[in-house]
Amino acid sequence: MNTLFSKTTKAVQNTYETLNCSGGSLIIYHQNQLAVEQYWGKQSNKEDAKNIQPHTKFHLASCRKTYVGFAVAYAVMNGYIDSIDDDITKHLPIDKQHPLYKGTTIRHLLTHTHGLKLHNDGVERVFKAGEDWGYQGINIDILSEILQFTTKKTIAQIVKEEVFIPLQFKETGWYNQFDDSFVEVIRPESQPHWTAPINIDGSGMNMYASTREFAKWGLLHLNQGMLDGQQVIDPLIIQLATSFQSPVLMNPDLPDNGFLWFVKNSPAQRSEIGEFVPDGSYQILGYTTVTLLVIPQENIVAVRAFNSFGNPEGYNYLRDVKDFGNNIMLDIKQAIGV
Repeated sequence: MNTLFSKTTKAVQNTYETLNCSGGSLIIYHQNQLAVEQYWGKQSNKEDAKNIQPHTKFHLASCRKTYVGFAVAYAVMNGYIDSIDDDITKHLPIDKQHPLYKGTTIRHLLTHTHGLKLHNDGVERVFKAGEDWGYQGINIDILSEILQFTTKKTIAQIVKEEVFIPLQFKETGWYNQFDDSFVEVIRPESQPHWTAPINIDGSGMNMYASTREFAKWGLLHLNQGMLDGQQVIDPLIIQLATSFQSPVLMNPDLPDNGFLWFVKNSPAQRSEIGEFVPDGSYQILGYTTVTLLVIPQENIVAVRAFNSFGNPEGYNYLRDVKDFGNNIMLDIKQAIGV
């Protein structure tokens, strides 16, 4: 175990032992050097399950939204979308329009301030766009439709062409067929096993990645589109996706967002980023508790991955994910004697 990040490693192992999961992993890059690579447990609860390995693919859940945000930033930088302050009705086909969409911008979708929600009878408006914050999956559905209409490509096609192929990613993608390199998402005994959608256009919750490739995705952001000395992605796309984009909200404790990333721009109480983590950092958390944190000020990329689904009773996910970043900062401060 790397002694520099001993507190963080122990904390992540404790989270692994707390969650309803069978396996976990942790990778930390510091100053672009691999500092920690740790794996725990097995890919499922089955007796013959394989150990968690470097190529094991974890379910990303909402962490996939970093790729959706990238696709939107790509569309903006390449002129397919004029402005994220455009009303979403400007970039949707007639058959995808809804009366409640009017007054909602792409910025609202990207920062969870759109106020829309899906229910059994269709779409409802929970609050006026730009006046509150709410985490609802409808924004991904609409962004997917906007991208297909404006670029004539799916999210998955954009990401494959712009990211997976140039970076030679072989362990990341949207999948509808699985082999023995995938974890089984562990749900409470009272619930059925996780089933992924058949659709692989990038709009669904069926994205998986190995911890090592997800960490490389973070490194690509830390280094403004460069990886292994090569400029792979336009740095302006990275900057756009990871910079503060939220509208001014009445409640200062609501989270700050970039292009679906959570960004550290204020001491907002409902932020998922730790109190000790410096401004300018950005993070994403999935329902499987997979987390990617980038701290540019300290040149750190950290990924933790588990195969849980949801939170066991008594587990405070917000406190736990905040402490993921806090422990990293405490380890850094201890190392320099602060």
